[in-house]
Amino acid sequence: MKLDFRIPNADELFNLNQTEHNALFYEIRETWSVLLRLGDYISSNLKKTECNGEIHDQAVLQGDVSIGEGSIIEPGALIIGPVQIGRNCRIGHGAILRNNVIIGDYCEIGHAVEIKNSLLFNRCKVPHFNYVGDSILGYQVHLGAGAILSNYRLIRGKVNVLLDGKKIKTAMEKFGALVGDRTEIGCNSVLQPGTIIGKDCVLYSNINFGGVLPASRLVKSKNELIVVPREENGD
Repeated sequence: MKLDFRIPNADELFNLNQTEHNALFYEIRETWSVLLRLGDYISSNLKKTECNGEIHDQAVLQGDVSIGEGSIIEPGALIIGPVQIGRNCRIGHGAILRNNVIIGDYCEIGHAVEIKNSLLFNRCKVPHFNYVGDSILGYQVHLGAGAILSNYRLIRGKVNVLLDGKKIKTAMEKFGALVGDRTEIGCNSVLQPGTIIGKDCVLYSNINFGGVLPASRLVKSKNELIVVPREENGD
């Protein structure tokens, strides 16, 4: 898919007022470089092991973890700091948050979700069987069940961003996706490493997408179903 589109700036992808961590975006050239700042930023700003929410006694917290008021950590969740979770979030059973994660306010992280080295703006929903690695999800982004944000090339090397057939170098070995505000990613879809999705997009289920997608686009596939009579013997 070729699209005549430049790589958007951070304020074109995200409402920076919808995260209290917008200092991460100051004086950056490429938006993905925020991911390289996460570790130092959290170490400098994290309120060491401050837990104001409700934590089930069968949840596991390791390292420095900050949990905002009104947030709920369900049984079986594993949080390996440094991790900062905002207010009124739900971290579901079997979820794993690890290695430099910031979760905004009113976010839902559901069953069997893994998030690593990522920033989520306010009101994101990542509810079922998702992987989010080295990525930024904007305000009110929603991932359908089984949607994956892949962050690592199968053929090892630095991740590139594909723009109109050209490769834009990131110098990063791990980089998942930048997903703009209010975008919906359908069930079992995969975003390839180095994907950038604009605001207000919809990707239908089972989409495999890589590259740069402008704002307000809908992506669907043309898979054809073939229905034939079933033979008596199953032949």
